[in-house]
Amino acid sequence: MSVQINNLPAPVFRRRVVITAEAHGTALWVRAALEDDFHHFRVEVRCVDGVVTQATGEAPRHPYTLCKLATAELTQLVGMPLTGVPHAVTRYAEASEQCTHLLDLAGLCVAAAARGTAQRQYDIEVPQREPQGRTQPKLWRDGVLLLEWLIDDDLITGPAPYTGINLRAGLARWALTTLPEEEAEAALLLRRCTAIAVGRSRNLDLQVHARATGYCFAQQPLRAEQAIRVLRSTLDFSATPALLCADDQDWLRPNSASDN
Repeated sequence: MSVQINNLPAPVFRRRVVITAEAHGTALWVRAALEDDFHHFRVEVRCVDGVVTQATGEAPRHPYTLCKLATAELTQLVGMPLTGVPHAVTRYAEASEQCTHLLDLAGLCVAAAARGTAQRQYDIEVPQREPQGRTQPKLWRDGVLLLEWLIDDDLITGPAPYTGINLRAGLARWALTTLPEEEAEAALLLRRCTAIAVGRSRNLDLQVHARATGYCFAQQPLRAEQAIRVLRSTLDFSATPALLCADDQDWLRPNSASDN
């Protein structure tokens, strides 16, 4: 249902998340990589006896110069007990002082550690919205199509049980209280991607610096003007989804955690 211009398909926003876990004695190390059109981040969470003992991040590609400084804020998660609910990281770290995507990735690491998930991959695609505001985002988990929504502006119009849920008002609470734990995880990931995919229709390089919305680390009013736009940091994976996280494979491989 994507719009075509000059007979060429409209851009498709894509994101891939890859998670791997490895035991080291009584410790568990979880590594996760995220790459999409706008971002490329890595997070490692180490835990012992059901508690986070270390949380670190890397920012190979990011939209603003200060985004990479947010990796240090992940230390707020040290001491957090493991839980299968990724969203729980917001109870231990102030989300508005974090990079949104690093914190999301850390939450997925924590949940994978809690469940004992050794390997997981999410793939998401969000076609460019039609002029009427419609799109049809999809999410695959480990290669299997799990979610496919019909979207009209901010409203999910199908299928059930998502029909009538607003992406920006109430979806998180509804998903966390209604859906099975792992489906809620997938739904919140698809919601995030559907929301940020609208950036594909804009020339983000026209921004001089981050907007002072207060929503995340770089967009805090006290630092937004110093968070300068990283030009040409947006890539297009519309026709090349296999390239997503391709540079992370050595870092993610099971034995690489022992290199440090």
